[in-house]
Amino acid sequence: MRKTREAAFTLIEIMAVVVIIGLLTGIVGTAIIGRLNQANTTAAKTQIKQLEAALDFYRMDNGRYPTTEQGLEALVAPSTIEPAPRNFRPEGYLQGGKVPPDPWGGKYEYESPGTHNPYGVDIWSFGADGQPGGTGTDADVGNWSDDTRG
Repeated sequence: MRKTREAAFTLIEIMAVVVIIGLLTGIVGTAIIGRLNQANTTAAKTQIKQLEAALDFYRMDNGRYPTTEQGLEALVAPSTIEPAPRNFRPEGYLQGGKVPPDPWGGKYEYESPGTHNPYGVDIWSFGADGQPGGTGTDADVGNWSDDTRG
């Protein structure tokens, strides 16, 4: 009588496959997370440029940028804070009727006249940590950086 051996994987073979999959996931996961962080920073720079363009249209229509107190909300609805806009577009200056959040879910900061741009405005995001300063993905992204001006 002959014994037939059933075809199956041994525990060691299964463990080897799991270890290999874990190593590959670690290598690929690290690369993907780095790209996601870079993509968020790029998206913030792009949104800041779009906000600058909307502010320039506001300035053309009203002769000045919104004040710091009026903020970026002045691009969506006429401000009740003086100086009131004299030629506000009925549809506003931003698509969607609201100021977009930064890619990390925070709000864009605004200052007019700017500290970094005394003849213009400063627009910035506090980055991933939502706090001033920081490095890497936590670094602030503003329209005064050389790489934001494009």
